[in-house]
Order: sequence, then C-alpha cells, then structure tokens
Amino acid sequence: MQIPQGKKIYFASDNHLGAPTQEASRPREKKFVAWLDTVKHDAAAIFLLGDLFDFWMEYKKVVPKGFTRTLGKLAEISDSGMPIYYFVGNHDLWMNGYFEEELNIPVYHKPEEFTFNDKTFFIGHGDGLGPHDKGYKRMKKVFTNPFCKWLFRWLHPDLGVRLAQHLSVKNKMISGDEDAKFLGEDNEWLVQYCKRKLEDKHRDFFVFGHRHLPLNIDLNGTSKYINLGDWISHYTYGVFDGETMELKTYRT
Repeated sequence: MQIPQGKKIYFASDNHLGAPTQEASRPREKKFVAWLDTVKHDAAAIFLLGDLFDFWMEYKKVVPKGFTRTLGKLAEISDSGMPIYYFVGNHDLWMNGYFEEELNIPVYHKPEEFTFNDKTFFIGHGDGLGPHDKGYKRMKKVFTNPFCKWLFRWLHPDLGVRLAQHLSVKNKMISGDEDAKFLGEDNEWLVQYCKRKLEDKHRDFFVFGHRHLPLNIDLNGTSKYINLGDWISHYTYGVFDGETMELKTYRT
C-alpha cells in the first residue's frame, strides 16, 4: 500500500471492553469511539490488534450483547470505504465471520506481513509467540480446538457467555498475560521473538499488543519492535506517517 500524501496508518490494541463489567467499561468505550472519530479524517487504514473485547464468542445466530457504540462506529468507518483490519487476541479468539459479514472487516488469526511505502510491517496480537508463555500456549490449543468450540456452543448463550466472562475477568484463565511491567529487553519474550524473525528476513517494524505496555525498542539499528500498550491505563496508539512510526497517547 502506498499511503496517500497527508494520510496515516493507525494502530490500537487491548481495549478489553466489558471488563470488569459493561457499565464500568462504558467510559473507555466512549473514549475509544471519540478516538476513531478523530483519526478517521486522515487515516489511510486502521489496524486493531486484538482484545477489543474482554470476551467475544460467536454462536451461529448470537453474538455478545453490548458494544453498540464501537460496532456502530466501525461499521460507519468501514462503510465509508476506509479499510480496517482486525487481529484476534487471546480474549476474542472465537471470532467466526461476524466482523467480515456485518462490518466488512477482514479478521486475521495469526500475524501477517504488510508493506506501506516500502516499509515492511510484521503485525499481530502477540499472544503465544516466542519462548515462555507455555501454560497459555497449551490452553490456547484447547480453546481453539474445533471439538471444544462445538461443545461450548451447546451451552445456552446466557450461560456460556456469563461463564466465559467470569473466567476472563475474575480468574484470567484465558488471559495468558504476565504482570504489566517491563521485564527488560533480554527477558521480553516478544523482543526475543522479533530478533529470531530477523534472522530469516528483514522487517522494518514489528507491531504487537497483548503486553499492555507502550514500548518502542530498537532491535538492530534498522528494525523496531512496537508494543501498542492498551486502552485501560495508557490510552496509547501507533501512527505511521509513511516514514516514521510513533507511539502517541490519546487525551481528551
């Protein structure tokens, strides 16, 4: 993609709407919608890197209640012709066609590579990558297993969604998140993952979420690892203007 003059690519991640409750997350949702309203005027594309919801499960005819403001704004922006790309996170693994069919937003279940103005981006949510996180990796295999998903769908949505929300918010059984504190470059497993990927091929930017920490780390002098932070504590987002990639904080 060649970014038109004056346009930018925007990135955001980890809103966890619905946590700890729908009511408690409503102010955060309104703030995120206001951000979408702001960036749509000069955006060439918007990338959402997962965990937009604290829990999302699609039945054949049912999706979780709520998030009307967010879904409506995404529909408005998508209908205007602006591309939006969505990468599932560890809290919304169970997307299965709703975004594509209702919002015309492509959904990715693993990291993908994009090129903007001759700059190569490797983009994903970030969960389960690199060394460590072994407990979550085992649990992810269970949650993404087709038979397990089929069994879960036999629960009535009122029961299934309530159970999953409890596990997500209270017990963090589907989180896989470590404490949101910087571990140092040598111990940050996404940094290690990016450096290993660079052994095979050069990428200019690795952009992830999941860690809930805004990070901008130089990898080898020519590549950078960007973590987008979150919309719970930091309200940070990434912006690429065709030449440089920055982390910014949304303030109202």
